[in-house]
Amino acid sequence: MVIRIGGSVVASPPNPEIIGKYAHLLRELKKKDHELVVVVGGGSLARDFIKVAKAMSLSESNQDKIAINVSRLFAQLFAMKLGDVGLETVPTTVDEAAEGLKTRKIVAMGGIMPGMTTDAVAAMVAERIRAELLVKATDQEGIYTEDPKKHPAAEKISVLSFDNLVQLFEQNRHKAGIHQILDPEAVRILQKERTKTIVVNGFEPKNIMLAIRGERVGTAIE
Repeated sequence: MVIRIGGSVVASPPNPEIIGKYAHLLRELKKKDHELVVVVGGGSLARDFIKVAKAMSLSESNQDKIAINVSRLFAQLFAMKLGDVGLETVPTTVDEAAEGLKTRKIVAMGGIMPGMTTDAVAAMVAERIRAELLVKATDQEGIYTEDPKKHPAAEKISVLSFDNLVQLFEQNRHKAGIHQILDPEAVRILQKERTKTIVVNGFEPKNIMLAIRGERVGTAIE
C-alpha cells in the first residue's frame, strides 16, 4: 500500500513528534507484513522556498525543483527514523521506489519531477506497484462538499466515487505550490486505475491504521 503523508501534517512547521509517531505506526504495519511506500510532502516550508524562488524570478519548473528537494529532506528524516526497517536511500523515480520495495524495507520518498505534487507521485507509485490501497493523511477530516477553511457550513463526505471526485476541486491544473486535498494529476491517475483511496485526518496517525482495517474514517474514494 501507499501512504501519503501531507506536508501540512509533518512539515507546517516541521513536527518531530508526529514524525516519530508515524515511524512507530509504520513499524507496526511492517510487523503485519504490509509492503509500504510512504510519500511525504514539504508543506508550508516548501511553499516558503517557492516564494523565494519566485522572488528571484526563477521559472516555475525551478520553483518546483526547490519544493521537491524540501520534500526529499522530510523523506530522509522518515527513512532515518525508521532505522533498519526503512530503505536508507530516498528514491527519486517511481521505478526506484518499486525496486526499493523488493528489499522488503519501508520506502520513504518525496517529489520526483517538476509539474506534479507528491499527491501525483503517490498515485503513480500506487499504479506502478499495483497497490491495494492508498491512504492520504492530511490536515482535514476528509473531503468536504466545499473547502471547510473557506466555507464553515461545508459537509464531510463519507464515500465518494471517482467519477464525482474532480468536480469538487477548485484548480484543475498543476502549478508550483498548489494546495488542495488531491492535485489534478493525482485525480486523473486514480480515476484511471480505480485505486481505492482513503483521505483521513493525519494529525491522528491511528487513523491510518483504522483505514487499513476497513473501519469508517475520513472519506473513502472508490
